[in-house]
Amino acid sequence: MDIATVVGLALGSILILIAILLGGSIILFINIPSVMIVGGGTLATLMIRFPLPAVINASKVVMNAFFSKASSPVEIIKEIVNLANIARKNGLIVLEQQPIEDEFLKKAIMYCVDGHEADFIEEVLKKEVSLTVERHTTGRKIFGSMGDAAPAFGMIGTLVGLVQMLANMDDPASIGPSMAVCLLTTLYGAVLANLIFLPIADKLALRSEEEERNRRLIIEGVLGILKGLNPRVMEEFLETFLPPNERGAGEER
Repeated sequence: MDIATVVGLALGSILILIAILLGGSIILFINIPSVMIVGGGTLATLMIRFPLPAVINASKVVMNAFFSKASSPVEIIKEIVNLANIARKNGLIVLEQQPIEDEFLKKAIMYCVDGHEADFIEEVLKKEVSLTVERHTTGRKIFGSMGDAAPAFGMIGTLVGLVQMLANMDDPASIGPSMAVCLLTTLYGAVLANLIFLPIADKLALRSEEEERNRRLIIEGVLGILKGLNPRVMEEFLETFLPPNERGAGEER
């Protein structure tokens, strides 16, 4: 589980709730028409912008922001170098018996063990990476779209409330509920966009970048194994995927 995501959402929600309770009752901030405008409008916008299966799948994609955590590239490099050493001493076929946790790396090694050509392996693996990035991009766009739509419908709710208020200025009893719609739709839209939708979209983009980097690192490493590169040379090459301050971490072990 990504503790940072959970803590961030919890902290933001708690602080807003405390601010509400310090100023009065939470009941004052519950308005059904505002919920309908912001929630219903945002959902309607999603269904217009994206195919229905993609909208439904968004509930699965959002789990990546909470539970998915990319493997450490340093550990991946260490494992690839270890596999390269084994292959150099005992041949590729021995790699079939090695325990490999990363499914993508395991699949790539099995292609090598099965005797496929380097060009075929590179093409298949890069195709899988591009399709995965495409799926992740769709999920990120969905939450980004929700982040754009929620404040917009908050503004629409504000306009609706203003129209109702101005149309009933002769009835003082109707001004309060209309003003509540004005303000609460804006509040709902702003909170949903800036505390939930946009941060999740950014976190999904980060997760996608991390996974893409790791998979491209794996592809280069597996192709190096297939070509019989010296493990030390391969390690130095793969470390170019890392920030300068993380290079050479494998040697410290």
